[in-house]
Amino acid sequence: MLQMLKGIGASSGIAIAKAHCLYTAAPVIEKNSRLGAGAELERFGAAVSLAVTQVRELKELTAQKLGEAEAGIFEAHLLVLDDPELLGAVREQIRAGETTAEYALQEVSQQIVETFESLNTEYLRERAGDIRDVSRRIMNVLSGAATGMKSIEQAVIIVAHDLTPSDTVQLNREYVKGFTTVAGGTTSHSAIMARSMEIPAVVGAADALQEIRQDDLLILDGEEGVLLVNPPPEMIAEYEGKRLELERRKEQQAKLAALPTLSSDGHQVELAGNIGSPGDVAAVLQHGGEGIGLFRTEFLYMGREELPSEEEQFQAYRSVLEQMGDRPVVVRTIDIGGDKELPCLKLPKEENPFLGFRAIRLCLETEEQALFRTQLRALLRAGVYGNLKIMFPMIATLDELRQAKAVLAQEKRKLEQAGIPAGAGIAVGMMVEIPAAAVMADLFAPEVDFFSIGTNDLIQYTMAADRMNSRVSYLYQPYNPAVLRLIKGVIEAAHSHGKWVGMCGEMAGNRAAIPLLLGLGLDEFSMSAPSILAARECIMQLSQAGMEELARKALSMGTAEEVIALLRQEAGRRT
Repeated sequence: MLQMLKGIGASSGIAIAKAHCLYTAAPVIEKNSRLGAGAELERFGAAVSLAVTQVRELKELTAQKLGEAEAGIFEAHLLVLDDPELLGAVREQIRAGETTAEYALQEVSQQIVETFESLNTEYLRERAGDIRDVSRRIMNVLSGAATGMKSIEQAVIIVAHDLTPSDTVQLNREYVKGFTTVAGGTTSHSAIMARSMEIPAVVGAADALQEIRQDDLLILDGEEGVLLVNPPPEMIAEYEGKRLELERRKEQQAKLAALPTLSSDGHQVELAGNIGSPGDVAAVLQHGGEGIGLFRTEFLYMGREELPSEEEQFQAYRSVLEQMGDRPVVVRTIDIGGDKELPCLKLPKEENPFLGFRAIRLCLETEEQALFRTQLRALLRAGVYGNLKIMFPMIATLDELRQAKAVLAQEKRKLEQAGIPAGAGIAVGMMVEIPAAAVMADLFAPEVDFFSIGTNDLIQYTMAADRMNSRVSYLYQPYNPAVLRLIKGVIEAAHSHGKWVGMCGEMAGNRAAIPLLLGLGLDEFSMSAPSILAARECIMQLSQAGMEELARKALSMGTAEEVIALLRQEAGRRT
């Protein structure tokens, strides 16, 4: 009998295949060791060593498949595998209680995970997930258990409670046509990696493991967030037709790679890519990116015991600029602190790191300006080799912006006095991700060359709703009129001063949002590389004048649901 399950569309595409259910039954673990503490400590040490080797191999595999930014996830896992709080506590329990290594690991890791999860901040929830993933890896090594992935040798759709980054990167696209999970959201690691790997995915399908049985035939629609269980032949034929049409459209979209991004009435915008490392540039160019709208520089700093040198940073920035030629490259200065832990900085833990000591706040702190100045010097030197634009994150006040610009000017003068070439005419902009900055955009605009709207944070700050907290996730509303009015205000303020506005949050690459953003007057859309060609095709079919009318209607509405209904009506009219 046909069943329809609803979840969240996390990675677009259609998959049709049998279900491969990954059940996560708890292993039977003996408490008391028959080998003695010494032997258990040896077993545990050997398991940790092998786990380190496995994670390093996964990190290399991820860097090859998806780029250094996604591979950075496994830097966090290596840190856990060297964490004395976890490993030391396990060893102590083995010694004190003569327990098995498995029992001690289970007890200690569960306690740490529960502690982190109870603190209710995004960083600590992610850290809890890292500890859970790493502990499971060590446990599998100790027990000799298989992961359930390598045995797959036929076309399947994975059904699981959740997929860790370790699981996701090992998915073989030859056989794994899609996946669905009970847990997760659109910004989870597995969802982000699925989009990068172009694997259709539905997350947050609460009843998936209860309602789906091994080898049930599934249709997965990653666009609509729908799972169809044991569909009739006519429905299979219908979705197979849709799947083939999507494949045909991808082939057609590939022909747009070298074309400018023009609306049907001749309005031009720029489609750019978000990257995290020099290795990500190739995918942006392959998919027709007209620039880099966000170069996240944190990858150079994460998972290290010492800060990167000026020369190391210079070479990384130069590589990206040279690969992009005369295309613009917007580099965001380092956004660390609070939710992104750097062992070499010894930053204090914070109860609410997303509202804490991070990004430009950390960079402008007197004690840490050396970190900021080193990065700025590397950027200025690299600016000689391409079309560099520097962007400051997490700006809340005019004083912060002015201080950041002053430090940049000081470092440029120092380079010039030392006879070291520095880029000339480098544009300087800021992220608009704090509502205070959006409201004051008319006063910020004269002091920058451009704005880039970071919707991921702007939405959660505006709605006072942590996007990773499932209990308030209903308030994470990109289409809420309050958010749309802030976006419109930023664009109008910039345009009134002759400045351009980009967007580098998830919203910029969302095909449902693109017509509305075009109508609001957005100049640059920056997104993951696989989204670029579909976005170009969408914009080429739209009239900018018509979308301005759509935006006017949306801004007059009272709820996000009303705006979504309007966008669906518009999409239906075009099809």
